[in-house]
Amino acid sequence: MKWFKSLNNKQIAIIALIIANTIWGAASPIFKWSLQNIPLFTLAFFRFYFATLLLLPFAIRQNLRLTGEGIIKIASLTFFGITVNIIFFFLGLKFAPSINAPIIASSGPILLIIASILILKEKPAKKTIIGTCVGLIGVFIIILRPLLENGFNFSAILGNSFFVLATIGAVGHTIVSKEILGRYSALYITFWSFLLGSISFFPFFLSETFANNGILRLDIRGWTGLIFGIFLSSTLAYLIYEWAIEKMTASETGIFTYVDPVVATIIAIPLLHEVITPLFILGSFFVFLGIFVAEGRFHWHPLHILHN
Repeated sequence: MKWFKSLNNKQIAIIALIIANTIWGAASPIFKWSLQNIPLFTLAFFRFYFATLLLLPFAIRQNLRLTGEGIIKIASLTFFGITVNIIFFFLGLKFAPSINAPIIASSGPILLIIASILILKEKPAKKTIIGTCVGLIGVFIIILRPLLENGFNFSAILGNSFFVLATIGAVGHTIVSKEILGRYSALYITFWSFLLGSISFFPFFLSETFANNGILRLDIRGWTGLIFGIFLSSTLAYLIYEWAIEKMTASETGIFTYVDPVVATIIAIPLLHEVITPLFILGSFFVFLGIFVAEGRFHWHPLHILHN
């Protein structure tokens, strides 16, 4: 505890981002497993609805009212970070291996760099841009892996494309968050985005409910997905992520997505029996080579900063 108390806010933010991305790395195999038992939009709705209820007492205590300009900003953040990101993430899991999701999400940093230059006026180093471009080559290899390994496989390529769209949503979420975090607390942003997100999923949830005659028979897969989604990948991960990105630049936060593939692979192999192929290794190699090329990616490693 003495070690933790000696850390400054940025170092604590690094720990928070590592925890959040570890949770989100585990999410892809866990949710793919869960979606074998629970409908897509039912899982999405329950995940954010009950997470909203968990945060409701804190929101009431702090009188977190949604008024004025905040409505537009929170609605934009919700659209990108929850509605778009979660829908395409879950759709991707229906068609493609779960280990592909975090590798493709690793293309987020280059999109963040471009967006941070255009929107937030940040100036990343040239080597950072080169490194993320190299990483993007690896992402393309992962996306086209079904075509390169087994010939044309529409479902798998479609699933990988959905992961790309989910990543774009996540990037939009980060950019909007950076614009409003100076004016609103992490709790404010998380609570209202969860509430609006659950509302956006509600019509699709009703459609699934009517299609299944209102019957929801959950086994350990469905319950695991709900519990993990409500308490960890929603409530905890989003809260600490929103708090942490306030302490760092937008391009820096993208670095931590490289934690996700390691966690996802460790879980997906025993849980889903997914196979690591040579092309997957090659694509992953290019992704991590991008980290090496970008100045400060290994030098500016989270543990390196904590040590200093």
